[in-house]
Amino acid sequence: KDFIAGVKERALDTDVLKSLTPGQQVIKIVHEELTALMGGGSSRLAFAGRPPTVVLLCGLQGSGKTTTAAKLALQLRRDGRSPAIAACDLARPAAIDQLHVLGEQLEVPVYSERGAKDPVKVCNDAIKIAKQQDCNIVILDTAGRLAIDQELMKQLQTIESRVQPDEVLFVVDGMTGQDAVASAAAFNEALELDGVIMTKLDGDTRGGALLSVKHVTGVPIKFIGTGEHSDALEFFTP
Repeated sequence: KDFIAGVKERALDTDVLKSLTPGQQVIKIVHEELTALMGGGSSRLAFAGRPPTVVLLCGLQGSGKTTTAAKLALQLRRDGRSPAIAACDLARPAAIDQLHVLGEQLEVPVYSERGAKDPVKVCNDAIKIAKQQDCNIVILDTAGRLAIDQELMKQLQTIESRVQPDEVLFVVDGMTGQDAVASAAAFNEALELDGVIMTKLDGDTRGGALLSVKHVTGVPIKFIGTGEHSDALEFFTP
């Protein structure tokens, strides 16, 4: 509604009404307003002055966090950085196995503690080992749930306050439609989000939730996932 109100205000301007092709003018206004809505804020990662930079990925289960962690690591390695991934999803043992497989394929070190109960300890241990191994960026793959619940949010808030990541990125499935908006709002309220990664945009042409997620959180869209392959992650440009 806010978006349409902005377009309407500009479209009722006398210059538009007097132009030779008002239809084209309106399309131009819609395009400019969409670009303005999707822009704002830096879409690049903010790197810490003192390495390692810590990037925390959060989101609901099934949003593609674990795969995105590997894709992001590959992207960073190609940019000349030395990333490591920490398997902090202790609720889903398969996530640890999945990360180790992906890490081997991409030649990116993966840190995990099988049988561990405290994700904060795993995060801190991973950061210490990354320093020792001269890795200048650590990606934390945290647990998700099928729906938003207090226990998950409390766990993430504890990780955020004790680990103090440089970037907190919300990973959202592009095919969840407007449900993505409610979860984005909840995560943004619980954590201080720095950006959004929207995944699975190859499976759906709408991506309309991206507009609402950006509007609700006010944080920049940093990356979009465009396929299953490890290199199918792109910097987002409005």
